[in-house]
Amino acid sequence: MDLRVFTEPQQGATYDTLLRVAKAAEDLHYGAFFRSDHYVHMGSVDGLPGPTDAWITLAGIARETSRIRLGTLMTAGTFRLPGVLAIQVAQVDQMSGGRVELGLGAGWYEAEHTAYGIPFPKEKFGRLEEQLAVVTGLWGTPVGERFTFDGTYYQLKDSPALPKPAQSKVPVLIGGHGARRTPALAARYASEFNIPFASVPDSERQFGRVRAALEQAGREPEELVYSNALVACVGRTDGEVRRRADAIGRDVDELKANGLAGSPAEVVEQIARYQAVGSQRMYLQMLDLNDLDHLDLIASEVAPQLG
Repeated sequence: MDLRVFTEPQQGATYDTLLRVAKAAEDLHYGAFFRSDHYVHMGSVDGLPGPTDAWITLAGIARETSRIRLGTLMTAGTFRLPGVLAIQVAQVDQMSGGRVELGLGAGWYEAEHTAYGIPFPKEKFGRLEEQLAVVTGLWGTPVGERFTFDGTYYQLKDSPALPKPAQSKVPVLIGGHGARRTPALAARYASEFNIPFASVPDSERQFGRVRAALEQAGREPEELVYSNALVACVGRTDGEVRRRADAIGRDVDELKANGLAGSPAEVVEQIARYQAVGSQRMYLQMLDLNDLDHLDLIASEVAPQLG
C-alpha cells in the first residue's frame, strides 16, 4: 500500500506552508505530495490568506524537492484550456525531473467560478473527454510532427505539440463515483483510478466497474492503479485523536465512520479493508497543515505495518 499526502490549500495555506509539508512528506518517505485545485474555500473556514494556484505551486515545489512525486486531485477542467494545461504540466514535469502526475476532473464547484469570472459550462463531462484527448494527444505526438484536433468544444490545428514532459508517459488519474461514463473514460485514458471519500463496499463496486470497462476496451485490468482518498486523523491516544479532530472541526465518530481515524492499529485495520477490495494506494487528506507530527506518526507507526 502506497501512502500519499493530499492537501486542500483552498481551506487556508500559503505556498511556504505547502512547501514545508511537501518537504516533510519527502523526508518521511511518503510516495507523493498531491493538492486539490480550488480557488474558494469550503465550509466555515475563512480560507486566509487566499487561494494558491495548483500548477504554480507544484512548479515551485518541484524545484525544492528531489524524490517525491507531485500531482493534483483533481485539476479542474473548467479552469484551463487543454492546450495550455498540456504545456503547464509538461513544463512542471521537466522542472521536477519527471515526477509529475495529472489528476484531471470535470470541475464541479460553481461558487469558485462565479467568484473569479471563470465560465461554468453546463456540459462538463464532454469537455473533460475532449481535454483528455487533447492533453494526451499533444504529449503523444512525436517531435517534428503536428497535432490536429477537431472536437465539439476544442479545435487545434497543426500544433507543434511542444514541449514534451520529461517522462515518456505522464500518469493520468481519473476518478469519481459515476457508474458508466467515468469508468469508460478511465479505461480509455487513465493510468490510475481514484475514488474519493467512499466506503469499502462503494469502492469495491466502483473498482469492479472500472475493471469491466478496461476489459471491454481491450486493456488488462491490472494496467491501472486503484486508489482511494480519505481524511486522516490518527493519534496515539484517544485524547490525541480528539485534539486532531477538533482542530479540523470534525467529530471523532464521524471520522471513524467515513475516514481513517483512531489509533495507528485502528487505521491499519481500516486501510486493510480497502486493500482487500483492490485498493493499492491511499491519499491521506491532511487538513491541518501545521501538524507535521501527524505526518511523522503515520509514517512511523502506520506505514511500516502495511508492507
